[in-house]
Amino acid sequence: MNKKRAYKIFNLLKKHYPKAKIVLNYKNNFELLVAVMLSAQTTDVQVNKTTANLFPKHRGKNEQVEIENFANVNLKVLENDIKQIGLYKTKAKNVKAAAKIILKDYNGKIPKTISELTLLPGVGRKTANVVLGNAYFIFEGVAVDTHVSRLSQKYGFSKEKSPEKIEKDLMNLFDKKIWFEITNLLIEHGRYIRKTKADFIESFL
Repeated sequence: MNKKRAYKIFNLLKKHYPKAKIVLNYKNNFELLVAVMLSAQTTDVQVNKTTANLFPKHRGKNEQVEIENFANVNLKVLENDIKQIGLYKTKAKNVKAAAKIILKDYNGKIPKTISELTLLPGVGRKTANVVLGNAYFIFEGVAVDTHVSRLSQKYGFSKEKSPEKIEKDLMNLFDKKIWFEITNLLIEHGRYIRKTKADFIESFL
């Protein structure tokens, strides 16, 4: 697809979803990281239901204390706290381990690069991109979830199937300054299609 056509689709999405943004609930960067880690293969609605109880339980006077609480929590207790989430045992182990690493290697601060974030257990490029964009307004790539992947193929942004290759195609197609925005727009549109079973972009294709 040529860039002119791609940007027409982008502008249609932007016009339709002027306030597209992340729907996960969080109060600090660590909670953002945890919420995105939990969201893999789980709906954001279910994550928000879970974290509504999970985060207040572990919050302290500041973010550092909260990270310490997650690092020291009994694993079985954490598993029980998130058991409504898919793959909860693996995610509980990863969240606890990530909290320990953040304390030990990053002085209790969420890293600011994809290379550092993806060293954390349970954190891939998608999670890292979402965290960097929302926490620090740093755009190193495009977060490719199921919505972004499906719509990128549908609209001709990419012919690839792997998230890594789709991300590369999107990064080549769109200017860096809108990588974060195109992610949110495609995710929002994916949710809209799922609910309405209608796609207003199809008439343009």
